[in-house]
Amino acid sequence: MLQADPLHQFWHTPVGVHRFAQAEAVNAVLVRVFQTMRATDARSDAGAPKAFYASKDDLLQRIRLSEWEQLIGFIVDSVRQTVVLANQGAWAEAKPGFQIAMRGIWFQISSQGSHHDVHTHGNCSWSGVYCLQVDPPELRSTHPVLGEANGVTRFYGPHFNRLGGAAMDFGNAYLQNAHLDMAPGPAQLVVFPSWLPHQAMPYHGTSDRVIVSFNVSVHAAGGSDQLNGYANV
Repeated sequence: MLQADPLHQFWHTPVGVHRFAQAEAVNAVLVRVFQTMRATDARSDAGAPKAFYASKDDLLQRIRLSEWEQLIGFIVDSVRQTVVLANQGAWAEAKPGFQIAMRGIWFQISSQGSHHDVHTHGNCSWSGVYCLQVDPPELRSTHPVLGEANGVTRFYGPHFNRLGGAAMDFGNAYLQNAHLDMAPGPAQLVVFPSWLPHQAMPYHGTSDRVIVSFNVSVHAAGGSDQLNGYANV
């Protein structure tokens, strides 16, 4: 039974933001690797590269570099931290005995106003986006047309779907702030639930916007993903 309280807040959306300490040494190497992979991809058109490129999601099997292993280690550790905190009210205990399975990881390169429309990710419980390269904030955010939204990842919260049919007045003003813009920056990783709608807003800059995206699923070490099986996780 709920306790008396003038306001209870339910159905929050967990999002983790992490910083990669080794980004300065790792990012530049991986950007060069990704640019080479793009240039040698048989799917790419000859001549000048298009404004948007997305690799296949099999990078775990294709890249063998120490810098890549450092990034993967950081991603897994960050996901672990966010997942434990997000589930601390649902799991009986938060011991480190669960398994994280990488369901896919890929890179995207965008420029010239390209974008990625609103979408969600399937076959996983968590997703993430790590930024390797983008224009510095003072240059990115002062674009004469795109402004502060230039190249941001925009997340649409659970309230967003209510805007289409809700009667809007002063009393439900909280519904009208239904999206969150995460400004990109090298070394930043954002971990979010796979069901959360999001998009990469149009980006135009002097440097390509280069990101790594991934999907993971999380499983109990004992082999059962039933909620009552988490008592010994």
